[in-house]
Amino acid sequence: MLDGSSSSPPPPKHVLNKRIPINNQIRAAEVRLIDEDGSQLGVLKLSDALKISLERGRDLIQVTEKVVPPVCKIGDYGKYLYQQEKKGRETKKRPGGDLKEVRLTYTMSPHDIETRAQRAKQFLDKGDRVRVTLPLRGRQKALEGYARGKMKGFLDSLTEQMKISSEGEIKREPRGLSIIINKG
Repeated sequence: MLDGSSSSPPPPKHVLNKRIPINNQIRAAEVRLIDEDGSQLGVLKLSDALKISLERGRDLIQVTEKVVPPVCKIGDYGKYLYQQEKKGRETKKRPGGDLKEVRLTYTMSPHDIETRAQRAKQFLDKGDRVRVTLPLRGRQKALEGYARGKMKGFLDSLTEQMKISSEGEIKREPRGLSIIINKG
C-alpha cells in the first residue's frame, strides 16, 4: 500500500482493554506464584518464577496487581484471555431474565386483556420480567382513573393464575402508565 494504510484486521477486544502483563512485562521483584492446577507455589523472585514457567512451556500471567506481592499464574495466555472474556460476558447477563413488554390499550376488550395476561404469564414462567404499558393519547390522559382500573384488572387476572410481585406501583409516564412485574 502506497498511502501508508494497512488492511490488517482490527485488534482483538482484549488488546483494546487494559493489557495484562505477562512474562518479562511484569514489573515486580517478587511474585506469589500459582500453578496450572491452582495450587500455590509460594512467594518467589520474578526470575525464578519465569524459569519455572519456561521449563513448563507456559506463560507467566499477572492475575492481580492490587496486592503485594502481585499474584501470577502459570498458564496459556490465550486461554486465560478467553476465560476472562467469557467471564465478562457472564457478568453482563442480567439476573432474572430479559425484560419483555406487554402493551394494553385504553379501549381493549376484557377478552383481549385475558389474552395478553396469558402471554405475560408465559414470559413470567420463563423467568423474564414483564413491563406492562398502557399508552394514553389526547382526552384519555384526563381519564387516567379508568386506565388505572384497566391496568389493575390486568394485574388481578395475572395474580389469580400465579403469584407476582411488582417492582413498585403503577407509574405515570409522559406517554401513559407502566409497571414492571416479575414472578414472586
